[in-house]
Amino acid sequence: MPESIAAELSSRFGDSTFLPQTTRDETPTFWTPQEKIVAVLQFLKSEIQMPYRMLYDLTAIDERAYKRPENGHKPYDFTVVYTLFSFDRNAFLRLKVGLYGEYPSLESITPIWTAANWYEREVYDMFGIKFNGHPLLKRILMPTTWEGHPLRKEHPARATEMGPFKLYDEKVDREQEALRFKPEEWGLKRHSEDADFMFLNIGPQHPGTHGVLRIILQLNGEDIVDAVPDIGFHHRGAEKMGERQSWHTYIPYTDRIDYLGGVNNNLAYLLGVEKLGGIDVPLRAQVIRVMLCELFRIASHLVWYGTFAQDLGQLSPVFYMFTDRERIFEIIEAICGGRMHPNWFRIGGVAQDLPNGWDQLVKNFISYFPRQLKEYDNMVMKNYLFKARTKGIGVYTLEEAIDWGVTGPGLRACGMEWDMRKKRPYGGYENFAFEIPVAHNGDCYDRAVVRVEEMRQSLRIIEQCLAYMPAGDYKSHHPLATPPVKAHTMKDIETLIHHFLNVSWGPVIPAGEAMSCTEATKGWNSYYLISDGNTAAYRVRVRTPSFPHMQMIPLISRGYTVADLLSILGGMDYVLADIDR
Repeated sequence: MPESIAAELSSRFGDSTFLPQTTRDETPTFWTPQEKIVAVLQFLKSEIQMPYRMLYDLTAIDERAYKRPENGHKPYDFTVVYTLFSFDRNAFLRLKVGLYGEYPSLESITPIWTAANWYEREVYDMFGIKFNGHPLLKRILMPTTWEGHPLRKEHPARATEMGPFKLYDEKVDREQEALRFKPEEWGLKRHSEDADFMFLNIGPQHPGTHGVLRIILQLNGEDIVDAVPDIGFHHRGAEKMGERQSWHTYIPYTDRIDYLGGVNNNLAYLLGVEKLGGIDVPLRAQVIRVMLCELFRIASHLVWYGTFAQDLGQLSPVFYMFTDRERIFEIIEAICGGRMHPNWFRIGGVAQDLPNGWDQLVKNFISYFPRQLKEYDNMVMKNYLFKARTKGIGVYTLEEAIDWGVTGPGLRACGMEWDMRKKRPYGGYENFAFEIPVAHNGDCYDRAVVRVEEMRQSLRIIEQCLAYMPAGDYKSHHPLATPPVKAHTMKDIETLIHHFLNVSWGPVIPAGEAMSCTEATKGWNSYYLISDGNTAAYRVRVRTPSFPHMQMIPLISRGYTVADLLSILGGMDYVLADIDR
């Protein structure tokens, strides 16, 4: 496949245009001249056979502190990285553009993918790279008054590297003024020919936004003319923390990104680390991981299910569904010792083997939960008012979904039978039988239909884990698997020293780069990791599903009412930390 796309690009743009790069994840990767990147991306999206229709990710790397191995790595100051996906080819493609200078610039690709808007704003915010022709290049995650660009290497990573924080009255006034919404700055008019528009703040303390999210609505009466999502209130610098922690000690930080998805976050990160380290995970550890991921998928969907019904006026479901979520957490706690954030996956496997009695707990849940789902169908999905509030609301087509980077249930609700666990299996999912639920209307109701059926399919997977749990190791014996199995440390001094170093100092992961992509609870989640042969990552990029989904809010809310917006937000199933990182 890399040879195929290389030949197609060379035949169009010339042999000397693209410099290939070898990566540990074997994703075709090419360095592309700055002056040709827009034409190349336009060709890949709409002109090439079996096109790359989705802009999966757009990010950057500060190259200035990179320990340059002898692998042809160019001494650029910054690199902008475009990751595309083709459903026809079932393949990712990575293009890189090297830039020189303290604050370089590049042409915007928003005319090709509107979804590039937020990604380019994020690169500008985090790195100071400008995109010429961008419709509104301003900060997106950091406050507009922030000084510096956090993912540049010279920016402090810890509060102890900065001076003490002081909140003067002048600073309070400046910050409050910066939060004032000025419609003209966003290209919005205050008046139409026959009416004055009203601007309404929803959030950041509104229960309907499920967290610290602010959406400013431009209203004509009750009808939404336009919407401006204001994100970043939950930003904690997850990527920056990944570059200061060791490969091992960063694992618990991943738990807190999609904080409802639990170990699904660990898995997405660890698959990338294991690709870089060449670590094979034992079959038993794979099955344990899959079982816990699917338990967390059900737990996450139950939170969405109950709160969605609550947003639309039903009070009872959230109590029943949170009670069932507690049953799942009892299993998680018995196995892992923790509940929402068990931090239980490790490099090369899991922290411990399954405890005695785990199988009976799982068996009890499998026999109990199907009748609960049936009860919830009668209570919610068949409810007349629930249908009236969700059918035909927040509609988008399959083409729009792909163009905006929608993944997961939101994509499958448009008729696309695509699940990464099936189409690009990872972590042992190729060993399990399950179906991909789909719907066809692309509205809030169909997104609910897909998620409800996904819980039934997750039960099928968990049942197979219970029936066919293999014997064997729960962790790899690879020297980079961290930490080594504790029992072995009591047998010889070399293993004890290795255990001590791998925990306190961290494993030294070989230089290279790799991306993992998983089907998380809300869509595709991936970690793009770059190592320069050190005990910490040189660059950690977290691509979350909720970020592009939230960017789509203005498109799918125009023409609806304020009440419909709560249906749209509830049906989306986002998590604020998954947006802001």
